[in-house]
Amino acid sequence: MNYFGVRDIDVVVVGAGQAGLSGAYHLRRSGLEPDRGFVVLDHAPRPGGAWQFRWPSLTYGKVHGMHALPGMELVAGPDDAGRPSSEVIGAYFTAYERRFGLRVHRPVEVHAVREGAGGRLRVETSEATWSARALINATGTWDRPFWPRYRGQESFRGRQLHTANYPGPEEFAGLRVVVVGGGASGTQHLMEIAPVAAATTWVTRRPPVFREGPFTEEWGREAVAMVEERVRQGLPPRSVVSVTGLAVTEAVARARATGVLDRLPMFDRITPTGVTWDDGRTVDADVILWATGFRPAIDHLAPLGLRERGGGVRIEGTRAVRDERVHLVGYGPSASTIGANRAGRAAVREIGRLLARTPGTEPAGGTAAGDEEEAAAVRV
Repeated sequence: MNYFGVRDIDVVVVGAGQAGLSGAYHLRRSGLEPDRGFVVLDHAPRPGGAWQFRWPSLTYGKVHGMHALPGMELVAGPDDAGRPSSEVIGAYFTAYERRFGLRVHRPVEVHAVREGAGGRLRVETSEATWSARALINATGTWDRPFWPRYRGQESFRGRQLHTANYPGPEEFAGLRVVVVGGGASGTQHLMEIAPVAAATTWVTRRPPVFREGPFTEEWGREAVAMVEERVRQGLPPRSVVSVTGLAVTEAVARARATGVLDRLPMFDRITPTGVTWDDGRTVDADVILWATGFRPAIDHLAPLGLRERGGGVRIEGTRAVRDERVHLVGYGPSASTIGANRAGRAAVREIGRLLARTPGTEPAGGTAAGDEEEAAAVRV
């Protein structure tokens, strides 16, 4: 139904990256039809999630831990390792959306999600206003790069940029570059830039932790559990890599041996020509590259008052504790490709139970063959 321009729908999915497409896939398998039972809204101009914005030098062969979306393998060709990851994964996401007929609406900006009429959520967007019984929020972090503030930052006469707009190493040829940040992006940037730059300096707030050996299943579970505990407490989630440490690949080992990954503690202020420490040390710089991570892009959920005193959204599984209609996937412990897949499935199962015990429970479409167990959660 559509009253005064508001469109009724069972579930709105916000975001069409790994987490959003996983949720949409499981919604379809549960018996809901695209544009009738659920709708997927994405602000990006084309398929690919945040991958489409990655820098060209991040080739598919350099990507670690990329897991296929549910129901369709990611089969790389013999030449794909040297192609930009944005192209390879973007093409995969495009084929995935088409194969399962997910009908993603794009580009659509979601302005706000607030309390609506009749116990529904009012989802206000640049395309339309939707009245939804449940929401899967899969907006990730790419749209909220974190820029720290330091004394003198506005006086710097060189260039400042963030991982979010990193152009690749070529633009740093012959320049003196300070890279800020101890995560995977910071080390990747350094290893790319060092061979072409006049000089590189690496600074981090905390000493980086390098982890030798393979990334085991037990190691992964421990890392996810640590992130999950923060989310349970209503604290802002930390990235999984922040608790796993940095894997020592062959490239990382070489960079450490040659001094590229020799780290300095965080500087105290920025000057017009570089950075300086209170002990008198200075480094001249033409560029400061902030590889300082991202924050969850959830400002559009602010009207619902989901944040806790600690600044984060407390969730159980994928469900926001303060509002059972809202599920966050790709948030906190599920902010990895395999975690997002699992979270999408879990969210749909809980939403199925919610729809089953609230008015208007009939699914809008038919049930996919071979998935009676999941569909039962919607039909009961």
